[in-house]
Amino acid sequence: MPNPPRKKATKPSSTHKATAPKGKGKPGGRKLYTLEVFLIGGPMSEQFHGKTISRTIQVRGDQTLAVLHRAIFTAFDREEEHLYEFQFGKGPMDPKGPRYTPRGVVGTDEHDAVTGHAEDTKIDDLKLKVGRAFGYWFDYGDDWMHQANLVSIEDAPARGRYPKITARVGKSPPQYPDIDE
Repeated sequence: MPNPPRKKATKPSSTHKATAPKGKGKPGGRKLYTLEVFLIGGPMSEQFHGKTISRTIQVRGDQTLAVLHRAIFTAFDREEEHLYEFQFGKGPMDPKGPRYTPRGVVGTDEHDAVTGHAEDTKIDDLKLKVGRAFGYWFDYGDDWMHQANLVSIEDAPARGRYPKITARVGKSPPQYPDIDE
């Protein structure tokens, strides 16, 4: 089955109100980031076209993009690992902007250069602001495309395990299409 043509991502509407950091917090204190992650494309896009499929995920600022990847992987019921990247360009799926991938992934030319590695890049390192949207591309062959919207930054609670999936909207499509269909 051929992959659908890539479309310019539009910002999915958010059910959360964007909020700035609460309280002053301690200098250098841990922050908690709340993200809405929307599925915006994939090998079976026609099956979920027009439906909202999203997950709300909380991750601490001292956790890495690799930890966020794992949370998204789990939240969307993925079964097999594949390569992935986070894209922080002008739009959520702008491959010409800063890109973060697992170690060992290299770009093919000056426009495809990798900015950093997901295992080494903490969420706080990205200097994200509430309202920022960025892309997450999972599985370079099947092209599962996601848009992450930062809806809030708060002081992290003293206790609790993160990342945490706090909401699920819509059913995750299977990672691989049923070859009998």
